[in-house]
Amino acid sequence: MNDPACTRVPVLGAAAAIAAASGLAREFASGAAERDARRLLPHGELDRLAASGLLAVTVPAESGGADLDVATVTEVFRLLAWGDPNIAQIPHSHFVYVNQLRLQGDSEQCKRLFGQVLEGKRFGNAQTEFGTKHVRDHRTTLTPDGEGRWRLDGVKFYCTGALFADWIPVLTHLGVEGPMHVAWVRRDAEGVEVADDWDGIGQRTTASGTVRLRNVAVTDEWITPYAATFEGPQTYGAFAQVLHAAIDAGIARAALEEAAEFVRTRSRPYPDAGVERAADDPLTVHAFGEMELALRGTEALLAHAAEAVDRANAGLDEASAATASLAVAAARASAAQVAVSVSSRLFEVAGTRSALAGLGLDRHWRNARIHTLHDPAAWKVQHLGRWALDGAAPPRHGQL
Repeated sequence: MNDPACTRVPVLGAAAAIAAASGLAREFASGAAERDARRLLPHGELDRLAASGLLAVTVPAESGGADLDVATVTEVFRLLAWGDPNIAQIPHSHFVYVNQLRLQGDSEQCKRLFGQVLEGKRFGNAQTEFGTKHVRDHRTTLTPDGEGRWRLDGVKFYCTGALFADWIPVLTHLGVEGPMHVAWVRRDAEGVEVADDWDGIGQRTTASGTVRLRNVAVTDEWITPYAATFEGPQTYGAFAQVLHAAIDAGIARAALEEAAEFVRTRSRPYPDAGVERAADDPLTVHAFGEMELALRGTEALLAHAAEAVDRANAGLDEASAATASLAVAAARASAAQVAVSVSSRLFEVAGTRSALAGLGLDRHWRNARIHTLHDPAAWKVQHLGRWALDGAAPPRHGQL
């Protein structure tokens, strides 16, 4: 938990945010392999990230924030993921729920919670149900406990950011059959337990464990609507997804750069190539060219998608929202494919020696493989296909 007496963080413009992210990414990259190998959770790194002001860049201007555009935030995430995708993923939900508050919070809720963000406080998440979504016994629920008072109970898993958070936004039903809302609970509130039980093969230091909620007291003032977000045109899902795509793109770029460094300095050339350096083998050069081509395409799609979300936000209607969602779908599908492909092909181009466990190069593939499982990229392609065939707009939900 952060020090409750912390002062306001810097309000960063676009250029300053990019510069801060670039500097922190280089710092984070230097220790990424060791943190992965030893599963060292990045508490200090996240403190520096929060102190930099980067976690406050989407706070609205009327609330005292920088209110930076999606294109800038996307590039911040890509840079951080290049340095360490674990650190980039941890605040993903923080940004998503800042956005949720923008869309659904009332003036008092925004004043209080945006004020917290401007003081360096962090939001986590508890949104994925621990069990089949259609089984009522597993639903996280707010139960009435008097006028304006509720009791929150449930179990959530894959709660990235919760262990490092000051506030945990909990996606919950308002009553057993009621619509989805967000209950904002303090990380240290009575009845909140955050378990560091994440044991995935990749993204090992995100601490994406379990949150258990037992009879947690919540009042009306700390509840915001969620289902209402999707009743009309929205970019809520597109914003969340373009940041995921940025993380995948950052993983791919880091993998390609580390592969190139290894080939230049450590790989042995294959005898049939007749060259002194592995980097001069024409098959190796061609392979790097193919990977660079694919990654440049992904990075271009990513930039285009972020700009499409910004355009939709500036003039939101059904058409602009659909255009943004489709642009993000393309970037997300491309980034997922390229991240897994490049981080796997790394070993093909670098050779047997690159597979030594002590080098930690396998972390790129493990990180890409785990992060790209957030939601099926194949569905992004389905939505693009339906648009191409019939002009069908994608559905409204948090994944588009």
